[in-house]
Amino acid sequence: MKTFAIALLALGACALAPLHAFADDTIDCNSNSLSQADQDDCAGRDYKKSDAALNAIYKTMMSKYDAANGALLKTSEKTWLAYRDAQCDYETNGSVGGTMNPMLVTICKTRMADERVKLLSAQMKCEDGDLSCNKP
Repeated sequence: MKTFAIALLALGACALAPLHAFADDTIDCNSNSLSQADQDDCAGRDYKKSDAALNAIYKTMMSKYDAANGALLKTSEKTWLAYRDAQCDYETNGSVGGTMNPMLVTICKTRMADERVKLLSAQMKCEDGDLSCNKP
């Protein structure tokens, strides 16, 4: 009986594990016949790429700034993250409780991360003497 209970607990733990934990890297994200779980996985992959690009430019900028400018960027990033989350909650409110909501939130966060990368990249490329940006 004890073995049966342990097996039942193990089976329950597997059933409760997130499906994306078992994601198949061979999913064709351009396919028109993806399950919702596959669409969630594809959106997650896109977000990870965008988030990595954002983290890379943030780290580059932080490494080049002095302490005062680094503190300003850190504050800006924390504030932007709160804005991003609130904006994506707002934009996807119509899907709350539905199976598509997590994917739609992830797509929103990806789009906003891409926009943030463009904004920070512009700061890295501003001309000397341009007082409208804060080049590291």
